Amino acid sequence: MTRRSDSEARLSEDDRVLWNLVARTAKPLKGRTAVDIPDFGVETRPTPSPAQAGGVPAVVPKPKAQHVSHALDEPTLDKLSKGRLPIEGRVDLHGLTQDEAYSLLFSFLHRAHAGGIRYVLVITGKGSSSGGDGVLRRAVPAWLSTPAFRPLVSSHDHAARNHGGSGALYIRVRRLRP
Repeated sequence: MTRRSDSEARLSEDDRVLWNLVARTAKPLKGRTAVDIPDFGVETRPTPSPAQAGGVPAVVPKPKAQHVSHALDEPTLDKLSKGRLPIEGRVDLHGLTQDEAYSLLFSFLHRAHAGGIRYVLVITGKGSSSGGDGVLRRAVPAWLSTPAFRPLVSSHDHAARNHGGSGALYIRVRRLRP
């Protein structure tokens, strides 16, 4: 039986999700057996309906009042790339599956929004070296314009070369409404 320290007992739900994602990637030391990591607390995206899974596109009506995330304006993009505007948070999605990356990105942006953080950097990576676009590089910008992320994300754009270039995104997090 393992002992839990006081700090482990006080983990928030977001921290527990992040810890489970990291713990699943750890390899045991030589001569030790792997510990089974429970799946509790990991958010997952809804599974596609049978119509969507079968290749038949489902018709979804477009809501009238819709927040659309826009590209960052040029002065802000310039200030971020030159370091005159601070990047207050970073998350690296390298090596994660789409489900893991989606959960981690959502919880990260939710914490950033709740903490009043304004600009963050999301590192997706550039993808495989075989010339194709990376899965997360294509998926993350699409996720940011979904209804789940709209209350959190004001705008986003590709990062400057010194921050990862096309393998990273600057994200402006929406302000908290009083």
